[in-house]
Parts: sequence; structure tokens; C-alpha cells
Amino acid sequence: MDYRLQATDLECLIQAIRDRGYLLYGPRLTDGAITYGEVHSLSNLPQGWTDEQQAGQYRVKRREDEAYFGYAVGPHSWKKYLQLPRRPIWKVSKQHQTIEIVEIQDSAPKQAFLGVRSCELHAIAIQDRILCQGEYPSESYHQRRTQLFTVAVNCTSAADTCFCTSMNTGPEVTLPSDLTLTEVIEAGEHFFLISSGSDAGKEIMEQLPLLPASEGESKLAKGKVKRLEEEMRRGPRHFDSSDLKELLYRNLDSPNWDKVADRCLSCANCTMACPTCFCSTVEDTTDLSGEHAERWERWDSCFTADLSHITGGSVRADTRSRYRQWMTHKLASWHDQFDSSGCVGCGRCITWCPVGIDLTEEVRNIRALDQKQTPSQESP
Repeated sequence: MDYRLQATDLECLIQAIRDRGYLLYGPRLTDGAITYGEVHSLSNLPQGWTDEQQAGQYRVKRREDEAYFGYAVGPHSWKKYLQLPRRPIWKVSKQHQTIEIVEIQDSAPKQAFLGVRSCELHAIAIQDRILCQGEYPSESYHQRRTQLFTVAVNCTSAADTCFCTSMNTGPEVTLPSDLTLTEVIEAGEHFFLISSGSDAGKEIMEQLPLLPASEGESKLAKGKVKRLEEEMRRGPRHFDSSDLKELLYRNLDSPNWDKVADRCLSCANCTMACPTCFCSTVEDTTDLSGEHAERWERWDSCFTADLSHITGGSVRADTRSRYRQWMTHKLASWHDQFDSSGCVGCGRCITWCPVGIDLTEEVRNIRALDQKQTPSQESP
């Protein structure tokens, strides 16, 4: 059942979560972008702000209303709080003739995310399969994930770079979340429809000044999400993803890889902004005395030459092979490894590419070349 929460009472939700001992993270307007940071009160949220995104372009601007969640996604994803960008693994000290190795225990705080979009819930679920249920689980990720509280938000507006409808990940929230909100601004009223998806969510709702939502209010909120979905399916970035695995596998030598490589800088922006990319490496450091050393894990990218470096050199020595590896893994071989696509259609890789490479455009280009090369099955 949906309940109604007045927009002015969103502060009650924020404080109810914080009172449970959670570190609450949500959207904040910082340095000209809507990023994720710690939220202490309602005033921290980017009320009345939205984002304009195109390939290689991002701007924030004022909205015509006072929506709290009237933006798409920014340069950061929630993975920075679950799969830490950099963390210590162990340290070693030399005392006289004794060497002591100490594994660093990760102190994972209770965290809550406010404003998680459907595509981002799918991204977290993908990382769960890799870092919790995969062959090489991460204890650090697992500790953070098991204590996580999420407040999801249905999208009623999207950036031009969003293509979640192509990946079947949005804009409606379809995966479990402790709480789910839909923001409604209509006829001078500003409220949220709120529902719970867990016992923890129900406990929070019991502390809020709620009223049962009317049938008309529920219909209005769902209609806004449905209209957005229909608009996105008619948009220029929507594409058929049902056969991407087969399409990319039979086009490993497509001339399109050369064309995109002429533009790609191998800067790794797309993988750093991506909410599902999980590549990491380790670095060892020592102090000047040589008596203390540490090993740190940090994010890495398949666009760096060192990631695939083995004896004799890098497996993927040029930009063409690196871009092909990234896109083919994300959209094709990820299915073989983890039983799903590695892309959720958030569009970050498009927005934050400095030369404006558009993954949806590259899919269309490869498909067009593929259709030219495939003989027609029609009878003469």
C-alpha cells in the first residue's frame, strides 16, 4: 500500500534514518554538479536543481519547480561507498630481526543511501553477484552491503543520455528497496508516495507523519513514471538489447572498432564513472627506512596498459583493443560470467567521455555494418 508524505516532512525521514545510527548519503550540489555526499538535513538536498546532459557535456541549472529529486545521475555512483576507491589491505613492520604482517580489518559503518534510482539498484545487484556471490568475493564490500539501507526514487524525468529502457532497468523501481519514493508536484501540491520493501523500511515509516494515498494520487504518480518510460522508448538513444551478445561476438573484427579508437583517449573516465565496473589493482609502498610497508587496493580500468600487462607486454596494447574489450565485456561476455549485462543504461559513460563517445551510437553503428555484411534471408 502507498502512503503520502508531504514534501516538508522529508526532514522527518532523514532524521529517522540518522537516528537509527546510519551514515546517510544522498544528492548534494557540489562544485557545479549533483554528486553524492553525507546528508545531515533537508537543506543539503539539491532542491530546485536539475542537470542537462549530452555526450561529453554536463551542466546544472535551476528547475521551474522545487523538486528534490528532479535530476538524473551525476559523475559519482554509489559504488564508491561499497567498493572503496582506495583501501589498505595489510601492513608489515620490521622489528630487529622479526617481521610482523598485520591484516587491516575493515571497519564498515552502517550506511543509508537516499535517492537511489532504479538503474542504480540494478548496478548494486550486479556488483553483489560479482563481489558477494562470485568466485572471488570481497569481504570489504560484503560488510558494507549487508548493513545497507536504501531509499529508492522512481524517475519522473531523465537526462538525454539515459537509456535504462534499453537495458530493462528503469525508470520504474523494480528491485527490492527498504523504501521507495515517487515525487509528485501537481496543482500547487508537493508530496511523495512512499512504500516499504522490508521490515527495516516499515519501522522507519512508523515514525513518519503519513496518510494513506488516495487512488487518484497513486494513479497520478504511476502515470508520471509510465509517461517517462514511453518518452524514453521513443527517444534517439533507445535500442534493442536482446541480441547484443551475439551481435558483438560476431563483430569482433568490425571496422567500427578502428573508427571509435581514433577518438578514444583511453582516459578511463567511462569506467571510473560506471556504477558496475569493478576492476582493481594493488600497490605496495615502503617508507624510507625500509622497515614499514603497506599494500593498498585501488580502482583500476581495462583502459590502462598495466591492467593486462604480463610477461612480454600488455595483452591489449592499443586503444582499439581496450575499447573493444570494455564494450564487449560490458554488453556481451558479462552474460557468460555473471548471467546479466554489465550495463544498466545510466548514461554516465556518455556524459563523462571527454570526446563524447556514445555507447548507444556505437551499438547502432556496429548493427548497421553487421546488417550490410549479413546476406538477406529473403527469397529472390
